[in-house]
Amino acid sequence: MTEQTMSPPGVAPARTGVLTTFAEFEHWWAQRHQAGRFEVDRIPFAELDAWRFDPATGNLGHESGRFFTVEGLRVLTGGAIGRAQPIIHQPEIGILGILVQEIDGVLHCLMQAKMEPGNVNVLQLSPTVQATRSNYTQVHRGANTRYLEFFSGARRGEVLVDVLQSEQGAWFWRKRNRNLVVKVDGEVALDDDFRWLPLPLVHRLLEIDNLVNMDSRTVLSCMPPAGNEHPASPAPALHSTPEILSWFTDAKTWCDWHARLIPLREVGGWSTTADEIVDDEHRAFRIIGVRVAAGNREVSRWTQPLLEPRGKGLAVFVTKPIDGTLHLLVQARPETGLLDLVEIGPTIQLSPGDELSAIEHPLLREVASGRLGKTRFSTELSEEGGRFLRALADYRIVEVDAEFFVETPPNYCWMTASQLTKLLRHGHYVNIEARSLLACLRSLAG
Repeated sequence: MTEQTMSPPGVAPARTGVLTTFAEFEHWWAQRHQAGRFEVDRIPFAELDAWRFDPATGNLGHESGRFFTVEGLRVLTGGAIGRAQPIIHQPEIGILGILVQEIDGVLHCLMQAKMEPGNVNVLQLSPTVQATRSNYTQVHRGANTRYLEFFSGARRGEVLVDVLQSEQGAWFWRKRNRNLVVKVDGEVALDDDFRWLPLPLVHRLLEIDNLVNMDSRTVLSCMPPAGNEHPASPAPALHSTPEILSWFTDAKTWCDWHARLIPLREVGGWSTTADEIVDDEHRAFRIIGVRVAAGNREVSRWTQPLLEPRGKGLAVFVTKPIDGTLHLLVQARPETGLLDLVEIGPTIQLSPGDELSAIEHPLLREVASGRLGKTRFSTELSEEGGRFLRALADYRIVEVDAEFFVETPPNYCWMTASQLTKLLRHGHYVNIEARSLLACLRSLAG
């Protein structure tokens, strides 16, 4: 079914399927909320349909062997047995794809109003295609994934971005998704839940709490800034790209630990009850079960486990001009679930439940508390709603003066946004939180 765009009073009609102003977007977004039928209810594990605890390992998985499992993870430091926790193991690689098209000389993105069971506000702005391999191969026996044909096969358009990127290393075991941007020409038949939005408007929407979802942000970050794909004279940078790569490689050698999967029943300090998998101190996340009804999804009803964090996370880019060019202070951040142990993260990154005291450097604690620097961007954004329940984080960009961190600690480095963007041509360099902030930085440029 397709829908003609109805403009609200005082708003000029737009070309069918193209929303050019914020007012037009607001009207369409309200329509999608009114048209949807969404329910998410907590249920005990015994009511999960086709999900079972393995009697030998204690792992929670789907009877098809697909989707994902909840398993255990143990950290080993220098041969000593360290902490353990549950973790989501989803080995299959999904597709996160945005279809783009030049309309009246402006690049537009085909974006989706998509319901995810873990979203704090039900609907969020999602990529054209956001699907796990289990979903788009129809393990759930549901409808086809819409617009998938533009990202593979004979109808595939011009590929602008195609790269495997990681997701949360604290909650996922070596999770990767294929980030794609594909350009097409000509008319595309639009479903009600999809609209073409100008890229500058998408960047503007990042300033609204919990609107642009995590999967959109990671793909947006991988897109080269318009007009800057091949600058004639790159802006001066404090460090050359070879110097940055050497610093990053060196940081990986500092890790004296490794992590491995273990049976969930061997994770100490955690308990499995009829309703949740929970840490005994009630400080970390927990795993719960939900029943979902969504009228506009490939499957209208299903049950599944979700990871529910306690509290809210924090991700901050500290920025300052160096020799007239804006630089970002990044850190080489290890996380237990990352494939390559270490990725480049934001200046400050706290998981839900972490205290400010977890930030080692006093100047960075001052930034995190809001007592130091000028906040240029501040928005609450959601993490992935398909596996996490109401996982929220404050995302900030804070500008400091020239005297801040003249000499950086060993695990920190000043980079330009252009240098960070170029690293996104490759996987396992930049973590999901830093990618989200890089997308947010583009909203300031507009």
